[in-house]
Amino acid sequence: MQFRTPIPISQSSHSIDYNSKIVSLGSCFVENMGKKFNYFKFENIINPFGIIFNPVSIEKLIYRIANQFFFTEKDIFFHNERWHCYEVHSDFSDVDQKELLENLNAILRISLIQLFQASHLIVTFGTSWVYRNFESNAIVANCHKMPQNQFKKEILSVGTIENSIKNTIDLIKKINPDCNFIFTVSPVRHIKDGFVENQLSKAHLISAIHSILNSEHCKLNTEYFPSYEIMMDELRDYRFYGEDMLHPNQVAIDYIWKRFKETTISETAFSTMEEVESIQKSLSHKPFNPDSESHLKFESKLREKITKLEKQYSFMKF
Repeated sequence: MQFRTPIPISQSSHSIDYNSKIVSLGSCFVENMGKKFNYFKFENIINPFGIIFNPVSIEKLIYRIANQFFFTEKDIFFHNERWHCYEVHSDFSDVDQKELLENLNAILRISLIQLFQASHLIVTFGTSWVYRNFESNAIVANCHKMPQNQFKKEILSVGTIENSIKNTIDLIKKINPDCNFIFTVSPVRHIKDGFVENQLSKAHLISAIHSILNSEHCKLNTEYFPSYEIMMDELRDYRFYGEDMLHPNQVAIDYIWKRFKETTISETAFSTMEEVESIQKSLSHKPFNPDSESHLKFESKLREKITKLEKQYSFMKF
């Protein structure tokens, strides 16, 4: 008997292998998948400006990177003894104004190189709900715990999201015409917005992405991976959620990665992935007797394996 309804997923026309250079942007689910790429030692950059949930804020950062539009004093503000920027995650906030600007602009410079070299850009949108700052009338990526009365909450229309995705693709294509795009919607449930509101938010994202996918402008190198749909329809049980009942747990993340691997990663990479995983497991092994002859042999063979892979793939570091 079949106790699940597996989602049919088409094989990618632009599969990922160990020659690929991946840039991943978006919600916290990007971090989950990015950790998988890192574990298997793919060349992968995860959220250079931190977790960003909405399409407009991602577009704004891509615009900055593509045009090298550097951050200045007018882009940052002081609150709770730290300097912040509404366009980036709070992980970058700093007690020193100069340090913050230098750090953000250094990332801006290197991000241009990374996007220029990228074979794949993976974008995971989390929500259509955004906060608009009254003073600047701009949508922010992060409120940095500023008083709520300084923002207006609103939902992005399907048309606005569509336009934002199209602009993002166009900006990347100017830098890197050969870049392939994989869009996905985060399976994390944003219940703080409300149950119905969360579904509406995801629906706007999905509708906009599929409109772009079906347009002549973008269909050649743009694909969709159904992370949200796998969580909702294949893993439709609370045992696949964390304690908060909102975020996918490790079992769910592993399963979604498995489906991603089957459909989006080239079979030519599988043997190397197995070698990498074998090394990773060996590195986490805790010996009973570190000085025993058998363990010393084990370490010697492990070093040989690592050296062989690092020679084959110069970007790999264990």
